This record gives sequence, structure tokens and C-alpha cells, in this order.
Amino acid sequence: MTAQLNPRGHVAVLVPAAGAGVRLGPGAPKALRPLAGEPLLVHAVRRIAAAASVHTIVVAAPAAEVDAVRDLLTPVAPVTVVPGGAERQASVAAALAAVPAGPEIILVHDAARALTPPELVESVAAAVRSGHDAVIPVLPVVDTIKEVGPGEVVLGTVDRSALRAVQTPQGFRRAVLTAAHEAAGDPLTDDAGLVEKQGVPVVCVPGSEHALKVTRPFDLALAEHLLAGGA
Repeated sequence: MTAQLNPRGHVAVLVPAAGAGVRLGPGAPKALRPLAGEPLLVHAVRRIAAAASVHTIVVAAPAAEVDAVRDLLTPVAPVTVVPGGAERQASVAAALAAVPAGPEIILVHDAARALTPPELVESVAAAVRSGHDAVIPVLPVVDTIKEVGPGEVVLGTVDRSALRAVQTPQGFRRAVLTAAHEAAGDPLTDDAGLVEKQGVPVVCVPGSEHALKVTRPFDLALAEHLLAGGA
């Protein structure tokens, strides 16, 4: 059954999905790798579409796969599909350019975070709606972190109390994200990083353990286990 987006919603979600996913091993583009019989991208879009304030979803797909991705997602939700770029930043910029007039809150979400709950989408959007220009979901860093120098010699232990692991979706006022991409120089893998370079404060909200990023085969196995448990 195709999900129906909210025509009165004020949130557009951009999903850059053109990456190769080299660390996941050889095969299809990362976003199209199967998770429990369906591509990661399908899982991600289904959860985004379940968030009540989402008006528009734009996916930046591998250039050679645009038609195939559109056909894949049509039964899931009404989605705009555009060709992505060689770098993530180019894919986000292409998706941002395809957002229609209306939504003034833009979320950028990794297709590889396929099990991100709709509640996290709403939480990030709500934080932008409350007046913040840029919002990221985060989790505390639980591992001990070491600074390592030449020869793999430990230089010291980093205070993890001030560290956070960043997830997506990341949320922005539309004008803020547009300006950051227009001013972008060197490509970054994190849209909040572009905004930070413009001097815009970025605020954190609690993330979700289910918003893990599928990067390695182990992550894929963990995601399958979570799905089997009802995630």
C-alpha cells in the first residue's frame, strides 16, 4: 500500500542515495542493497513517509538507476527521484534544488539509516520548528577514545563526556541549508558541517539506537536482527 504524504506538511526530506557503499562489499549501490528482502532505501523511505509532518521526499539516486529507483519507490510513497552526484554533497544539492515551494524545514537523511523511526524524524523537525536553524540527532559516545600518533602510539585519552555520535536526519531551515550549499567549498559528508562553517549554531536532540548506519556487513546483520525483533 502506497503511503500518503501530508499535503499540509511543512517538511521536505532529502535522501542522498547515490553512494557505492564500498565498505559493504561488492554489489549494487549501497542504498539498493537488500535488507530482509527489500532495499535499504525502501525501508528508509517507508519510515520517512510515516512521519506526520512530511510533505515531500526527494531521493538522489545513482544517475544510471533513476528510472529503476522511481519504479521501486512508487508503491512505497510519492517520491521525487533525481540524479545524484559523484559526492554526497552534490547529491544533497541536487535533491534540494528539486524541493517545490512550500516546505521551509529541510531534513537530510542517509538511506543507510534504514530503520530510523518516524518519531526521530518528527523530533528533529519539531526542534527546527521551535526556532533552531540547524538540528542534529546524537547519541553519547560510550567507547573509550584514544588519540593516536605516528607508529600507532597512544598520545592520550580523549574526554568522551563532550563527544557525541551524530546520526540523521539532520534538520535545517530551508534558507540556512541553501546558503550553506551555495557557499560550500571542499565537499563534506555532513550537512551540519557545512552549516557550522557559516557560523550557524547547531543544536543536538537525542538520537535513536535504531538509527544505526549500515556501513559494513556486520551492520547489515544487526539491522536484520532488529527487523526480526519488530524494529
